[in-house]
This record gives sequence, structure tokens and C-alpha cells, in this order.
Amino acid sequence: MTTPTAEASTVISPGSPARPRPTRRALDELSLPVDAAWLAAASQGDPDWLVADRTAAFETWAALPGESNLLYTPYIDLRAASLDAARLAGRPVAVAAPDLPADADGLIEIREARTVGVALSPAAAAAGVRLAPLDGSVTQATFEGAAPLPDRDKFAQLTRALWTAGVVLDVPAGVRLEHPIVIRWAVGAPDRAIVTRTLVHLGAGAEAAIVEELVASDEAVDGGGQAYVAGTTEVTLEAGATLRAASLQESPANVIAVQHRVSAIGEGASLQWALAQLGGRLVRSRVDNRLEGDRSSVEQVEIVFGSDEQLFDLTSYTTHVGRDTTGDLLSKGALLDRARSYMKGLITIEKSAIGTDSFLGEFGMNLSKAARSVAIPSLEIDQPDCRRAAHSSSVGPIDETQLFYLESRGIPPDEARKFIVLGFLEPVVARVPLASAQARLRELLEDKWAAGVGGGLGTAA
Repeated sequence: MTTPTAEASTVISPGSPARPRPTRRALDELSLPVDAAWLAAASQGDPDWLVADRTAAFETWAALPGESNLLYTPYIDLRAASLDAARLAGRPVAVAAPDLPADADGLIEIREARTVGVALSPAAAAAGVRLAPLDGSVTQATFEGAAPLPDRDKFAQLTRALWTAGVVLDVPAGVRLEHPIVIRWAVGAPDRAIVTRTLVHLGAGAEAAIVEELVASDEAVDGGGQAYVAGTTEVTLEAGATLRAASLQESPANVIAVQHRVSAIGEGASLQWALAQLGGRLVRSRVDNRLEGDRSSVEQVEIVFGSDEQLFDLTSYTTHVGRDTTGDLLSKGALLDRARSYMKGLITIEKSAIGTDSFLGEFGMNLSKAARSVAIPSLEIDQPDCRRAAHSSSVGPIDETQLFYLESRGIPPDEARKFIVLGFLEPVVARVPLASAQARLRELLEDKWAAGVGGGLGTAA
């Protein structure tokens, strides 16, 4: 893929001279130098069936447009990405097991796609839980049972073609883990492209929690070249299974992150997503939930706290297939400085989905005059017999009535703003199932707020 030539469009209004305006860069113009050599490197040593799967995905990627949804196309802008020098990372080698936190049942840590270490508690190992790196030795059956990646998403297919690192988590039927499984990615080395897949399967009646951490590695360099990090999380829940999944994205400022999460939720199964987006230069996050079984449910909360010139592109697709399914989806963004967020979502209720109860909310809070937030919730309903099908959205500054109330109780203006903003983002914090990670997230939000106040937030807001 080549880098587009920088051009300028001209805007002419009556009575004023022409002004040059930079041309926006679409998703398929991301300056990542992908070619057949990347595919060959990623496929080296793989069995024939996996090579064929990678090749089919690569061909699909090459043929797809950057964004298949025409409603969302105007909100793509990747001018911040500069990945011409990126090189695909190889496969990690195994190292000694990391220290397992006292409040976790498992930990897998992958650093820059170079090394991977795995630790599992005795209780989880005795129950038959499998936590392992995803590599070329994986069986075809493992992939066939996974939730399918969106076949019309260009970069989901690129990840399917080029992954070189990954994780497999399999919790057998009936097993209930007392503590979460931690999946930690350390990234940020300049000019490196890390492409990963995570496969999560819970058997019938199983119960588990996972916490994904995307953190800066020792190789991350301030002011260095950009790093590309693309990853999928593919969740399959069988009948009656329950999964709580949290993600804390605090990658360094040079990271361009493309994340995909997909789920296939069986009869009576329940999935809870709690996603926090704090780091990175440009983040594209897409979640696809498919409620296939009767009485299945999904609860999803994704928050953004942006500053400087960060850009966050969040998309959520939820499809109701079974009867009496429930969806509760919420996206919230608080933006400082010149940060931008695009929150887009679609709920689809198919003809078979009688008795659906589904809600989609998207809310942006702009904390400076230069911040920009866009919210586009939508519904597609083919079954009128629903308990509820609704969406809501709003974008604006801090509510002055809330501010006035807190100040009238003697709280200083900056403290009042802090309470309102951090309370606005609390829905994700409260859902993180690991106490240490929850405390870490609160600390990160506090630090980002303090940096914003130090940069003049009190005046700008």
C-alpha cells in the first residue's frame, strides 16, 4: 500500500479568496507498506489450511473499500498516521513464566511480539483451563469454532491475514474461575507493526473474567517513529456461559491502534464489555456482538478520555437473532485540547428476534472549544414485536446546572469539573473485574485530568 500524495482542495466562498484545505485520508489510504512479502513472512511454517485462510483474507482485504458503511465514510480521517517505515513483527519466543498477581487466575504477557510468558494458577490448571500462545501449531478446529471476523471490514481481514502473535483461552464447560485472566500486551517500539489474534471460548455454564492491558514496552521511545498495533478478540460463549471482559488501552502516544472485538453469544449466555481508551495517537475500535441464542444478553460500555490531538474512532454493531435477547450499549467520550472522537453504532433486530430489548447510547463531553465529538446511533428493525428498541445521543460541554449545584455546596470550580468528568467515565471503571487494574484505571484518569488542568483546562472549559 502506498502513501497517498498530499494534495489540497480549494474552498471558494463569495467575496473571499480561495483557501487551501488539506485532503482527508480515508481508511484504505493508511500509509502501511503492506505487500505480498508481509503475507509470506506471516505464513512461514504454517500448515496448508492456515496459509489458505491467510491468503483468502489478504485477497479480501485488497478488494474491500476502507469503510463499507456509507453513513460512516465522511468521518474517517487518518492524516495523523505515518507508518511508511513500519515492518511486520515476527513470532514471539517463549520465556520464563511471569509472576502471577495474587488476584488473578492466569497471566499471559507478550512484549513487542518478541517474547511471551504464561502463568496459570493451580486451581485453573486443575480445572482444565487452557491459556496459551496462538501460533502455527493451532488446530483448524480452534478457528472453526471461533466467532467470525466481519467479512466486510478491511482491517479485520488484514489482521486475519497477517497475525504473528496471539492468545488462546479455553474454559471448559461448568468451570467457574474465581479470579480474572490477565492478557498483557507491551507495545510502542518505533516502526514496528504488531498484528495479533485472541481466541476466547467458554463452554456451557462456564464463568470467567478477562482483563486486557495494552501498555508501553521498554522499547517505546518518545519522539520516535509510529508503531502499528492491530488486534482481534474473538469470543464464543456456549449456552449459559458468562464472561466479563475489560480492556485498558494506555499505549504510548506514537501508537496507531486498530482493534476488533467480535462475539457469538449462545442460549442464555451473558457477555459484559468494559473498554477504556486512553492512550495512542489514533485509535480505531470496532465491536461486533451477535446474540444468537434465546435469552442471551450483552452489556457494553466504552469510554474515551482524549487530550492533545488524539483521535478515537469507535464503532459498535449488535445483531439480535434469538428470542428475548437483551442489549445495553453505551459509548462515552470526554475530550480535552484538540482531541476528536467519532462514536457510531447500529443495532440490528432480525425477524427471528421476537421480544428484543435493546438500547444504544452515545454521549460526548467537550472540555475545550477546539475538541470535536460526533455521535451517530442507529437502528435497523425487521421484527416489530420488541420489548424495547431505542437509541439516544448528545454532545456538549459540562452541564452548567451540575456545575452550579456542586459549587453551591462549596466545592471549588476545578474540583467540581473533575467530579463531573470522572463520574461521567465511571461506568467502565466500576466494571473492571480486577481490583489492581481498577485502581490503575482510576489513577490514569486522575493523571490525565491533572495534566489537562495544568494545561489551562479551567479557562478553556
